[in-house]
Amino acid sequence: MNTNLIQTLVAEFHEQLDTFHQLIEREAQFPRVSNKILVTIGMRRTGKTHFIFQHIHSLIQKKVSRNHILYINFEDDRLYPLTEKKLGELIDSFYTLYPDNHNHLCYLFLDEIQTIENWAITVRRFFDSKNVRIFLSGSSSKLLSTEIATSLRGRSIATEIWPLSFSEFLRAKKVNNIKKPFGKKIKDDLQQHFLNYLNQGGFPEVLDYEPTDRTNVLQEYVNVVILKDIIERHSITNIQLIRYLIKTMLKNPGCAISINKLHRDLKSQGFSVGKMTLHDYFNYMEDAYLVFSVPIYSESIRKTNTNPKKIYAIDTGLINAYNLKVDRNQGHLFENFIFLNLKRQRHEIYYYLTENRYEVDFVTKSFDGNLHLYQVCWDTSDEETLAREMRALYEAEKELNIKGSLITPENYLMEFLLKY
Repeated sequence: MNTNLIQTLVAEFHEQLDTFHQLIEREAQFPRVSNKILVTIGMRRTGKTHFIFQHIHSLIQKKVSRNHILYINFEDDRLYPLTEKKLGELIDSFYTLYPDNHNHLCYLFLDEIQTIENWAITVRRFFDSKNVRIFLSGSSSKLLSTEIATSLRGRSIATEIWPLSFSEFLRAKKVNNIKKPFGKKIKDDLQQHFLNYLNQGGFPEVLDYEPTDRTNVLQEYVNVVILKDIIERHSITNIQLIRYLIKTMLKNPGCAISINKLHRDLKSQGFSVGKMTLHDYFNYMEDAYLVFSVPIYSESIRKTNTNPKKIYAIDTGLINAYNLKVDRNQGHLFENFIFLNLKRQRHEIYYYLTENRYEVDFVTKSFDGNLHLYQVCWDTSDEETLAREMRALYEAEKELNIKGSLITPENYLMEFLLKY
C-alpha cells in the first residue's frame, strides 16, 4: 500500500514542480552545510513551502535528478493516521520505488513534520544510516527549541521564514523605479509603498487582494493557527478564552501585558483560568509564531520575569485585520514593523525603563553580542512628543552606556534607499 501511495505522492510532486512559478525569491537561504538537518520554521502561510520549492528548483538547476528528491506534506489527509512508523515506511517505499537511490545522495523534504508524534526518532535514523540531506519544515518554534534540542541533539540548523520584508514586498509588487539619484518623486513613491506595506502586511497570498477580502483571509489564517497549532496541538478545551486572548494581543501591539492584571480582568469577565495556564497560553501563541513577548531589560532575572512584557504580532496586516477602526495607530504599526526587522536579524530583544520610569522601545543584543538601543517615533512634528522620546533615550544612554538611535519613518526610508 505504501508503494502505491508513494508513487502517487511522487507523481503529484513532479506535477507541482512543473507548474511551480517563482512568486518572489525570498531573502532567506538554507545554510550551506552538508552535515546538518536543515529546518524551516515559521507561521503558516508565510511561504515555507514556496521557500522549499525554491530550493528544490535550485537543486534541479544544478542537475540533481528528480528521482533523487522526495517531498511529502504531512498535512495530506491521505497519510492519516500519522505515526513515526508510517513516516519510516514512506521513506523506505521511496527507495523501493527507485532502488538505485541506495547508491546516490538523496534529498528528503518533509513538510509540516510537527504533525507526526515522535518524528525525530525516524528522521534521526535515516540521517545516520543513509546518504541523505534532510530538510524539515514546521509551523512551530518548538522545532527550533525543545524538540530539536532534545531529539536531534545538535544535528540541525534552523532557518526562520517570516512574512515578506519591505524589500521583498517591493519586488513582489514589481516596484523597479527606485534608482539613483533619489529625487522627491522617488522618495514620495517609496513612502506611499511603505504605508501600503504597513497596512497590508507581508503575507504573500493577500498582497493583491481587496481590503475586505484581505481582512477575511488574514482572520482565517489566525483561525487555522488557533485550531491546528494551539488547540489541537496542546489539547486546549477553553477555546473561547484562547480566541479572546489572541484577539486582544493583535489589537494592542507594543502594549505591556501584566499576567496578574490580565488574570484579574479575565476573572471580572467571567473567565475561569489560573495564572500558570495563562503563561502556558502565551507560550503556545509564541510557539505558533502568532505573537511575541518582549521582556524588560535588567541584570536582575527576577525583575525581568516579574515585570510586564510588551506584545508584538507576526505581521502588521494581521494587526489591521483585527483593528477595523478608520483611525489606525500608525505609530504602533511602525513600532511592530521595527520589532520584526530586529527579529529577522536575529536580535535578542528587550524594552527598557529608565530610573525615572521613561520607556525606550528596544534594547537588543545582536548576533555578534553587541548591545543596541532604539527609540521608535512615528511623528516627529509634535515637539512635545519628540522631546519625550528623546528624554527617555538620553537617560537610557547614560544608564546603560550605549549610544542610542532614534528611528523615524524618514530616517528608516533614507537608510533603506542607501542600501537598496
